[in-house]
Order: sequence, then structure tokens, then C-alpha cells
Amino acid sequence: MAGPAQLFKEIKAGKFKSLYYFFGPEDYRRTEAEKYIGSRFLPDLQRSTNYHRLDARNISARELIARLSNYPILGEKEVYIVTGIESFKPDEQEQIFNLLKAPDPNRIIILSTPSKKTPQKKSAFFKKISEAAMTVEFHKLDQHETRRHINKTLTANSLGIDSEALNRLAGLVDGDRGGLEGELKKLIDYKDSGDTITVEDIKQVCSGYEVFNMFEVGDVLVQGSPRKTLKVINRLLGSGVSIDMLSILLIQHFISLYLVKNGKNPVGKRNFPFLINKFRVQAGYFGNAQLESIIVTLAEGNAELRQQELPNRLILETLALSLSVKS
Repeated sequence: MAGPAQLFKEIKAGKFKSLYYFFGPEDYRRTEAEKYIGSRFLPDLQRSTNYHRLDARNISARELIARLSNYPILGEKEVYIVTGIESFKPDEQEQIFNLLKAPDPNRIIILSTPSKKTPQKKSAFFKKISEAAMTVEFHKLDQHETRRHINKTLTANSLGIDSEALNRLAGLVDGDRGGLEGELKKLIDYKDSGDTITVEDIKQVCSGYEVFNMFEVGDVLVQGSPRKTLKVINRLLGSGVSIDMLSILLIQHFISLYLVKNGKNPVGKRNFPFLINKFRVQAGYFGNAQLESIIVTLAEGNAELRQQELPNRLILETLALSLSVKS
């Protein structure tokens, strides 16, 4: 089994395999690798007509076999991307693998599995496909790789970034390359050439920044310290988040933890997919009963803030104490 680095090294050197299998938690990197292989293997005039992308959910195994049984015409090359190969029945997969045993130097087949369907490496499917194809696993970026890519991309666009902003952005995207590319594009469009990106820019531009801040509240709640909880809440208020908005964000955050802990998506239409792993990790610190109790306490605190019968400072101090005890 190979990694992306080895794959790109071989492709750059013009060493192609006839059959690949791409899988892993990073869909963006997988898709970019598929495009890169197509661009390096196919002549310019054939890229628009001989680069084929098929989804196993929209085509039967019989139809796929019929397509793959037709070899490129003389003098031409082809690349086929077949996503969702795991969705076919085992006997259908066997037929496809048998068909592709005979390599064709003028054709590349890339079979792939979306991140949500990543197979177990001990499964019969993975063992069988590993025997037939060169398997490449696409992991999420680690923090070092994320920071390096941020610096490289910003430098290429004549921008700098201070260390705190670099750490915040790396933490925000949590290794998701697609999410990182999207946030970098917004920052590059937002700043002028020669500028340095700061934490304030991250706050203004990046998706999910306020959601990301809520993880810090969850981290201090786990420690069970009312003083630390109140300190974090006060700092968030000092950064410009209103009391009402903070209350709503906290409620949404802990509902999201509860949902993710029970196999659902977090609150919100966009869900910030690159934060899902953070939700999973933090949800693991709490039991369902604890999360339910915290959500009720936050809802009660929100109601008190709206009624304004008590000073906001007193409500916050009481809320910080209650949350720390319940955690």
C-alpha cells in the first residue's frame, strides 16, 4: 500500500499503473490525485473526451463491465474514475477485477471509495482489491503539514501570517485539505499583497470560527473549574461576541456534541464538515446524561438573559458554576 507522496513521485516520473484503488478520510486529496493522473497521462487533445468519471450508484455492474470491455481506439489513451466500487456485490466486484487483470498501457482505471464508506483493511473487499490494484490511502493533513501548506500558499500570494493566526487556522480546518483550500482562498481575496494575516482576519473571514471558539468552552468544562469557565466566557465576550449570541452558540455547540455522539450531524445547514472530528473527540469526554443536563442548564440561562430580571454578570457567574458542576 502506498501513500500520496509515493504516488505523486511515480506519476511525476511517468510511471503509471493500469489499476489503482484510492480510499481514506480525505476526499479532496483523493479527487485532486485523480485529476493529476489524468493531466499527466492524457495528451491535451484527449483530456476532454477520454477522461471518464463514473459513479457506481448510477450505473449497474453489467453496464460498467460493458464500458470497461471497450478498449481505447488505436493511438488514444483513456482514464476511468469509478467511485463507489464497494457498493457492488462481491460477485460483481470479482467480475470487474477479473476483467481488469490484463493491463492495458493505454488505459488507467482508478477505483475509489468515498471517505464515509472507507473499508476496514481486514475486510474481504479490501484484501481482494489490494491484490488487484495499487492501493493508495489519503489521510487528513497533520498539523505540521497543514501549517507548511498554509505558509507555502500564502507566500506564493505575497502574504504573511502571524504565528497565532497560523495556529488558529490550522486548528480550525483540522487537517481537512478541501476546507483549508476554501479558507485560504477567502483570506487571499480579503487581504492585499504584502499584508500579514492576523487572528482578527481569521475571525472576520473564516467559516465556523465562532463554532471553533466553543470547543474551548467544552475543554475547560471537562476540567470542572468554574473560574476557568468564566474566564473563557469573559474573553469571548471581550472579543466582541454579544451575551445573547454567546448563549445561542453554546446551546448549539452542546446540542451538536450530543448529536454527533449519537451518530448524527451537528447543528446548522453547513455543519462545517472539517470540524466533525473535533466534535467527535470532545463528545467523548461527556456522557449523554451530562450533555442533556448541560443543554438544559444553558437553555435556562438563556431564558434568564432574555427576561433580564438579574444582572448579566450574575447570570454568567451562576451559569459557569452550574456548568462546571454538571461536567
